[in-house]
Amino acid sequence: MTRIIGVRFKPTGKVYYFDPQGIEVNRGDYVIVETSRGIEYGQVMYGIKEVEDSVVTKPLKGVLRIATQEDTRKYNENKEKEKQAYKICMDKISEHGLDMKLVEVEYTFDGSKVLFYFTSDGRVDFRDLVKDLASVFKTRIELRQIGVRDESKVLGSIGVCGRNLCCSEFLGEFVPVSIKMAKEQGLSLNPTKISGACGRLMCCLKYEQDTYEELNRITPSVGTIVDTPDGKGTIAYVSLLKGKVSVKLETGDETTLREFDVNDVSVSTPEKTEENKPTEPVIHTRDTIISDDGEEKAEKPRKNRNRNRRKPQKPKEDTE
Repeated sequence: MTRIIGVRFKPTGKVYYFDPQGIEVNRGDYVIVETSRGIEYGQVMYGIKEVEDSVVTKPLKGVLRIATQEDTRKYNENKEKEKQAYKICMDKISEHGLDMKLVEVEYTFDGSKVLFYFTSDGRVDFRDLVKDLASVFKTRIELRQIGVRDESKVLGSIGVCGRNLCCSEFLGEFVPVSIKMAKEQGLSLNPTKISGACGRLMCCLKYEQDTYEELNRITPSVGTIVDTPDGKGTIAYVSLLKGKVSVKLETGDETTLREFDVNDVSVSTPEKTEENKPTEPVIHTRDTIISDDGEEKAEKPRKNRNRNRRKPQKPKEDTE
């Protein structure tokens, strides 16, 4: 087991594990930690706890200290610098005529690096832009291209449900979403109805997917022949969330549609008739002969005996 704490650097960012290194840290505290990018300022999302060794990637970076008032003041100053850097970078992008959209600017806590996040439809040659920005900020410059989902997470918006986007509110990281989920949930496959503000499939399709998979497993599909308390029929409609199925019953010359609970119907097994009756396997018998030493020897099947028998050859004529 490994003792860890969870730290988040952005309001809705991913939670990273760090080694508390003997420092008493509680949830909600702000700490200074060492990361691969350098020294960072983050908030503790959950306090010290023990997890399996397989969950963490060792060696873990450690907590340097609990953030002081001076650290908080420096962090706020960096936020003000990011606003100024955003305006400067926008002007530089216009000067170079680059086809890119600046999304966010981020200062590292120690000011050793400035990161510019942007989106673009294709590759962008921003080498000259980096040189201009480095001459202005006198520090390391890094430009990172992000996707449309990350852009929506940073900027935020209102979803079709009328609430703030999930990614900008509480989702720490994105989960894979496929069109198959919309099909299994019986949703319209119209892209405008199942796509979010980013233009991709809505993340909320994943929320109820496990429930729909379980309901689809225990519910017969449309067209299945089932046995009901009123007789045998064919499923015409399925309501997964209600646990109901509509069955088409044929009573004489009339066809009726009745609704049953899923637990009251069962998949009908086909009746055994002469047509679908399984045929018995054909067993080939073999002849046995007794050799001179008393052992039994099996010959080939009878039906193949004539086929494999060699034809007698005509004697050759003597030419001499």
